[in-house]
Amino acid sequence: MARQRVEPGPGQESVWDYPRPPRLEDVGKKVKVVFNEVTLAYTTRAKRVLETSHPPVYYIPPEDIRMEHLTLADGTSFCEWKGAARYYDVSVDGKTEARAAWFYPNPVPAYRSLKDYVAFYPSRMDACWVGGEKVEAQEGDFYGGWITPEIVGPFKGAAGTWGW
Repeated sequence: MARQRVEPGPGQESVWDYPRPPRLEDVGKKVKVVFNEVTLAYTTRAKRVLETSHPPVYYIPPEDIRMEHLTLADGTSFCEWKGAARYYDVSVDGKTEARAAWFYPNPVPAYRSLKDYVAFYPSRMDACWVGGEKVEAQEGDFYGGWITPEIVGPFKGAAGTWGW
């Protein structure tokens, strides 16, 4: 797959204009996550991380999440920018998705405000919304980006894009 930047139209953002290291910004739009027909999260206090070639990842404060449906999972991963991540299994009424959400218990100083905020893989949820727009999941199972109509790529994550 060739990497060729899509020119953004009015009101759109290109992921190729996002910075490295990634930028963290507050989101005023309503963000909603649904799993097994239960609204797990609903907030107007989300944060998003914008990184070159990736759709934004949305992080939700734990106070706006039904945390009784999240169970700490085994294992960690490491982000070169944010530090060590931990994972949650998500369970609702007998349906479980393993490691379907993640958080940074002790992020590096530049991302301190992300501490304990939770990101969900949209591909593993029934649906996720930003500002009333249903999200399309970023391809692949590594990055967890949220694609909305105002975001254009191409996006890293699909097969053949690791070398970008």
